[in-house]
Amino acid sequence: MQSKKKRNWLTTTVVLFTLLGLVSSIAYADRDRRDRHDRRERVIHPAPGMRLDNRYDHHRYYPKPGLFVNRLPERHHPIRFHDRDYYYFGGVWYLPSGVRFSVVVPPIGIVVPILPPYYTTLWFGGVPYYYANDTYYRWRPDLNGYQVTAPPEEDTPSQPTYLADELYIYPKKGQSKEQQADDRFACHQWAVGQSHYDPTQPPEGLTVDALSQRREDYRRATISCLEGKGYSVR
Repeated sequence: MQSKKKRNWLTTTVVLFTLLGLVSSIAYADRDRRDRHDRRERVIHPAPGMRLDNRYDHHRYYPKPGLFVNRLPERHHPIRFHDRDYYYFGGVWYLPSGVRFSVVVPPIGIVVPILPPYYTTLWFGGVPYYYANDTYYRWRPDLNGYQVTAPPEEDTPSQPTYLADELYIYPKKGQSKEQQADDRFACHQWAVGQSHYDPTQPPEGLTVDALSQRREDYRRATISCLEGKGYSVR
């Protein structure tokens, strides 16, 4: 009798655990389905005031020109140009507007110390351009920065596009902007020698995998060099 009760108890326990597992699986599947739906919604319906830049397969969202914000991003770069104070962060440009700031299209000729965190490298007539947020940049060694330039006259780039990550550096020893620019260029040269890859030059006969590996080697070497010179790198 006791053995029969024990078997009944075991059967009931197994059934309960099975039902609990089934309910948990359904709940998990439902949550996963909701998460996938939410991700699709975020992709299909960006935040108000944002626009998708799909040119050259860039696939990045940026605030629309004319959008007003109450405060600037924390690590913005102030840039004086033609007697106006511009502010730059992550490929987005701002101008003061009363007590707020408006998103604007950058003027041709203005120079920034670093590229946006996500940019697309394009080659037009053997010359590298860096593209992000409807803006083209070119490296100006004489100015120690990247200058906003007019769109190239060619309709399509002569080389495939490659995505790259720009590094953000923060001086831990109070280095001046001039010193930061010198250190960045010195570390760029050192990283090129270490990795045999120069992001400012067109790739020569490299497969996508080989290019990605060399770019990663260049990135690691650059970070190591900058950290050795007293910078925090992100």
